Amino acid sequence: MKNFTTRSLNIPFLKKDPHNALAMPIYEAVAFEFASAEDIAANFRGEFPAHTYSRTSNPTVEYFESKVKLLTGAHQVLALSSGMSAISATIMAICKQGDNIISGNHLFGHSVALFEQSLSAYGLETRMVDTCKIEEVEPLIDQNTRAIYFETVTNPQLEIADISRLADIANRHGILLIADSTVTPPSVFDSKSLGVHIEVMSTTKFISGGATSVGGLIIDNGLYDWSKNPNCLAFAGKFGKDAFIARLRKNYYRNLGMPMTAHTANYMISGLDILELRVERCFANCMKLGEYFQNNPKVKRVDYPGLKDSAFYPLALKQFGGVPGTVMTFDLESQQECFRFMNRLKIIRRATNLNDNKSLIIHPYSTIYAEFPESERLKMEIRTTMMRLSVGIEGAGDLIEDIEQALGVE
Repeated sequence: MKNFTTRSLNIPFLKKDPHNALAMPIYEAVAFEFASAEDIAANFRGEFPAHTYSRTSNPTVEYFESKVKLLTGAHQVLALSSGMSAISATIMAICKQGDNIISGNHLFGHSVALFEQSLSAYGLETRMVDTCKIEEVEPLIDQNTRAIYFETVTNPQLEIADISRLADIANRHGILLIADSTVTPPSVFDSKSLGVHIEVMSTTKFISGGATSVGGLIIDNGLYDWSKNPNCLAFAGKFGKDAFIARLRKNYYRNLGMPMTAHTANYMISGLDILELRVERCFANCMKLGEYFQNNPKVKRVDYPGLKDSAFYPLALKQFGGVPGTVMTFDLESQQECFRFMNRLKIIRRATNLNDNKSLIIHPYSTIYAEFPESERLKMEIRTTMMRLSVGIEGAGDLIEDIEQALGVE
């Protein structure tokens, strides 16, 4: 089976369901019984794999992880409570006080806050760089550098770095390449084929199936020798290729209370099955809206890497099959015009999320990045005239009509 949807619908349960259910049951249980004291003791020694407590593992969550693993070709997958927990757990597992990571300088606002405000307080340095300028990345690496971190498509700048070239640099220095792939779902992005070691994403977005629940994923592609990371060295000696996920589970996932719930995993399982269909519809709408914006004199600028005149289109084609997510931005004359436009919309919703079934619009400068000084916002290319539009599955004609009436087009 080659088709993403066909494969997703036909991934078997890890254990046969006694009632032959077609849908994975929701195991909303805290604890799981063992047949004997010897078995539970063996489990705690790591010699008898089984679920013990849902803060460490759960059958429904495990099935979601297995689906993602088979669909992506990953070595290991861990499902967490949010995309931010996936990012923070990953960085904490590979770094200690005095270490540094190199990060793209255009990131989702909360990721910037995590690196510059939260993790910096524990002695982690983040060196920001334009990852689209490959020649500027390597000079920042030293003996304490543990990873290069970037977004596959920056949010909301919609820039794309050459992933294979970043992977070459990471491999040359024995450090990790970590990709936040939230904007580019696994139906269009094969991180393993491009040399990404670790992939993190917010499953709240596309995978949840329409903003049903909050969750995150960490995907280990099995391409990294964990003995090269001093913080995972002890685990590498014991667990080999499973060192990273073992360290995550034992030191962070369990101890900091980061697991995904069974009910959330159930939403994610259903969302995976219709992911490809939703992406196709949203992308088709993006292309129609992009053409409309380009031909509308009231729109001063439109950015979407899926448009052929975008500077990032060649990389979008190479890395995502020409489908670089379904988020676009466009500019009007002023912030006042942006607010006036947004307030007149009737179908497109004013909300801060991505990849819902509904089309969502936000003014990043005054919302997601509001806590940053104006100088930093402008440095990150967050313009006062820019709006971010996450395109949904509505009819394209209805979306264009809504935009026209909001713009005041007669």
